[in-house]
This record gives sequence, C-alpha cells and structure tokens, in this order.
Amino acid sequence: MCRFLAYHGDPVYLDELVCAPTHSLVHQSLHAAEAQTETNGDGFGIGWYGDRPEPGLYRDVRPAWSDENLRSLSRQIRARTFFAHVRASTGTATTRANCHPFSHGRHLFMHNGQIGGYARIRRRLEAMIPDGLYEARQGTTDSEALFLLALAHGLERDPVGAMAASVSAARGLMREAGIDEPLRFTAVLTDGESLTAYRWACDGRPPSLYWRETGTGLAVVSEPIDGLRAGWAEVPKGGTLLARPGQPVRVVGPDREDRRAAA
Repeated sequence: MCRFLAYHGDPVYLDELVCAPTHSLVHQSLHAAEAQTETNGDGFGIGWYGDRPEPGLYRDVRPAWSDENLRSLSRQIRARTFFAHVRASTGTATTRANCHPFSHGRHLFMHNGQIGGYARIRRRLEAMIPDGLYEARQGTTDSEALFLLALAHGLERDPVGAMAASVSAARGLMREAGIDEPLRFTAVLTDGESLTAYRWACDGRPPSLYWRETGTGLAVVSEPIDGLRAGWAEVPKGGTLLARPGQPVRVVGPDREDRRAAA
C-alpha cells in the first residue's frame, strides 16, 4: 500500500508537511505505521499549483528517502494546493509514468489501494476509456485507468458520482472474471480549487485516511504526519470528504453512489 498527503489552503512551503514533521511522508516511505507494508520505496511524486491553472509535477522511481532533489524542491516550492505520494507497487512496474500523482488538464489524482486481479481485467477496463482520453495514458497502473475512466464519466461535473461509476465498472468486470480479491479505493482528487477524498472498499477494509484543518488550511493524509491521532479526524469507511470554495469541509456517505461503488 502507498502513503500520501494532500494540502489545500494558504500557500506554504512543501517541506513543512512533506519533509519536516516527525512522521512526515518521507519518514513514512521507510516507516509507515498503518500500511500493509512498512516500506514504500517504489517511487514518489509531488504535484502542485502555482500561477498557472495546470499543476506542476515531479515524479521519480527513486525512494523518497534517498532523493535529495525532493528535499531541495520542497524547500523552494510554495503552493496553495499540493499532493505528495510515496508508492508501494501492487504489481505494475516501477517506472516514472506509474508514479503518482497523475494529472490531466487542471486535475490531480492519487490513489492508495488496488483493483483485485487487475491483470485479468486490465485489457477490458482500458477498453472502456474513450480514445481521446486513452491517448493521455502514460503508465500501466489501475489507478491511472480509474482516473481516466472517471474523467469519461463526467469527473469535472460530479467528482463523487463519476468516480463511483468508474469503480462500479471495474467491480463489474471483476465479478465477470470471478475475481474474489477486493477492490480498495482510498484516493484524493483536486482541480486546484476543490478537493475530494474517497475512502471506499468492496470488502469494508479501505486503507486509512485522516484529515485536519489548521489556521492555514486543510491536510488530508494516509497517516497523521505528527505521529499522533489527537487533532486528526478519520474519514469513516465508505465516506467521502468534500472541500469546496466558500463552504466548510464536510464528510458524507456512505450515500447511494458510495454503496454502488462498494457493491
């Protein structure tokens, strides 16, 4: 399983959350506490929004703990919205194109989880992605495939419903193939202004997800970056966190769409 961090609020330097805390994401790349694997060394990535509507990306196959460029960039990049992710592969190759986050237009997306038996349904799942979006596919992961399929289902208009339709389509293929392994989907999506975080799974065991608001903004994490549970709220199983401009952060679900995705 992977570990990730998302931030949205007043501009801050990335290293304040990615590198500096006691249980920072860099620390979690070696010593994750709430994941199936303690080490997440199959690459990493950061994505951030600056003065342009499209996000910037820096991804590499080296482990986060050993990449001096990550620390240097994080000390210099100041952003109002950013993602950071350390990867533990669930079967696909360790390549830069398979490292999260993924981007398309103004959207960033990252995922922690897996489609059970993905190799057996990959060809049929990819066939559901329209040609215009499939041209944007750079890697081979189930995560990127779900993201592009959700874009085809209207992700820009309805981030919850479109993602639920994408996950539901994958579950349908799994059932047809007789796959008993679970689909687990803990993920975060943003367009730089709004943020949506999902904690879904067909077996009721989604990867962990926490959130906290401070004086500067909202942080959404796989594990508390200070190593403490106090002050962090857990997104419930089957729940979805919604952060929208001018509105308080709220957690909803499991609603109709969430139940369909977990069915």
